[in-house]
Amino acid sequence: MRRGAAPGAAAAGAAMPGLLLGDEAPNFEADTTQGRIRFHDFLGDSWGILFSHPRDFTPVCTTELGRAAKLASEFSKRNVKMIALSIDSVEDHMCWSKDINAYNGEQPEEKLPFPIIADANRELAVKLGMLDPDERDKDGIPLTARVVFVFGPDKKLKLSILYPATTGRNFDEILRVVDSLQLTAYKKVATPVDWKPGDSVMVVPTLPDEEAKKLFPKGVFTKDLPSGKKYLRYTPQPE
Repeated sequence: MRRGAAPGAAAAGAAMPGLLLGDEAPNFEADTTQGRIRFHDFLGDSWGILFSHPRDFTPVCTTELGRAAKLASEFSKRNVKMIALSIDSVEDHMCWSKDINAYNGEQPEEKLPFPIIADANRELAVKLGMLDPDERDKDGIPLTARVVFVFGPDKKLKLSILYPATTGRNFDEILRVVDSLQLTAYKKVATPVDWKPGDSVMVVPTLPDEEAKKLFPKGVFTKDLPSGKKYLRYTPQPE
């Protein structure tokens, strides 16, 4: 146990395996604001985003969930199911949802466009490696960090982003990342720095030039470099 750490904090931190890219999502069961779910059944054949929050009725979390609610229709267009997690009860989540809707300038209803998992005992947060050892509650127990997991239709982890409890996420960036993940999952391309949908993309290095010309009829454009190596190959975003 670390000096000064509460017993519960040490226990919580003792087993934080988390998920690695390519791992299959655990098929956990949980109570949510939209009823009890089994995670794989919830995802179905869709992409999925699971994003965690340190606690209900906290300022940064409220702004994040407000923005997530505003963008829910955009994620839905991309066949992405959203689900949040926070370490309070379903009843607290429902009450908090009213504040979130009010923050968005809407009627203070208990319903959001996505469910919120109740993880009051932090079991799921520990299992998924979501705890922030530097941010603790009044009892010295680590709070849940701001984790984003993106799962593909195969239930495997495609992206993981970890923010500390003190830094809010950019959900527009998460939407951009989903666009990149979905494009690169089905096309032999990669997205360069600051890419946005509609921008040119890069041909993956493993694809031979002749095959690239066949796959990308709009053309492949190579940037000349001092090394003489032809690895910066661009093509208009494929349909």
